[in-house]
Amino acid sequence: MKYKILCSDLDGTLLSTKSNVSKYAIEQISKIKNDTRIILVSARMPSGMRYIQESLGITNETIICYNGALVLSGQQELASVIIPVNILKKIYNLCSDLEADLGLYYYNEWYVPQPSIRVEKETKYTKSTPTFESTSTTLSNWEQRNIGAHKIMLMCTKESADILMPLLKEKFSVQLNLYRSNDTLIEIAPISVSKLSAIKLLMDSNDSLEDIIAFGDNYNDIEMLENVGCSVAVENAREEVKAISNYVTLKNTDDGVAHFIEEHLVN
Repeated sequence: MKYKILCSDLDGTLLSTKSNVSKYAIEQISKIKNDTRIILVSARMPSGMRYIQESLGITNETIICYNGALVLSGQQELASVIIPVNILKKIYNLCSDLEADLGLYYYNEWYVPQPSIRVEKETKYTKSTPTFESTSTTLSNWEQRNIGAHKIMLMCTKESADILMPLLKEKFSVQLNLYRSNDTLIEIAPISVSKLSAIKLLMDSNDSLEDIIAFGDNYNDIEMLENVGCSVAVENAREEVKAISNYVTLKNTDDGVAHFIEEHLVN
């Protein structure tokens, strides 16, 4: 079956390395991109996605950033949902006595209080550069500008994350999506957005979710994969993700998405 839209997560899914799309993926996507819209869907900031769009030759397409909190078509903002400063301050206060730094993201702005191994990795993998300043300074500036965060990345120790996660759920589960991406990282987004909600914004009136094929690997991909016409997990995906997907392809490091495209979508 031909699909009108192909949606793919990046890290752990489409990207065969930590930061780049492979020549094989570029070749396979080039075979279908004139008939199928290729939409990148990620927790990354725009600058961490644009260079991948350029590699794939799909800069004319929309990108879904921050798990759906920011949707961009070129420079046009199709959707933007932020976490307000008053909530950011409460989270900051919860972290004040713990080993936990707030990475704060708004559009293409990224603020962290200090250098760390995690920040170095993010800089290298997403080809984006943070601004180093105290979180209190960032929050004060954002309050004056009347903006908030499209995403928060709490960079913790395992011990501080173990303490913070239940506290955050208790205080903010009605307002925020809270997602522990590993032992030391907690990602936080507005509760009203998701990858699926953003995808729905891009559909024409005569489109259906059945017209969409999606690829993913992690918990934040589950809702998207459960609702599209065809869902494909990579072999390295969480077991829960593989369990709800129609297909399981090769690992991301073995170019699973490109392999599936060549096997099933290229005429």
